Amino acid sequence: MGSFSIWHWLVVLAIVLVIFGTKKLRNLGGDLGSAIRNFKTAMKEEEDKGKPEGTSAEPRKLDEQPRIVDAEVTAKEQRKA
Repeated sequence: MGSFSIWHWLVVLAIVLVIFGTKKLRNLGGDLGSAIRNFKTAMKEEEDKGKPEGTSAEPRKLDEQPRIVDAEVTAKEQRKA
């Protein structure tokens, strides 16, 4: 008994292809993919709806030109390990 070998799965796949045909299986895959995409979009919209105004799911973009800060770092105490 136990688990199926690769040959069992290949026979099952061949039977499914004969019964449904490749066109129906391709359409089924496309429908499944669009359903998952729509589900993700709906979940993202629900998350955005619950957030207060002025916030978004996307991170803020930094300025085009980087700012250079000229400073000196000094330590008050030295740590002993």
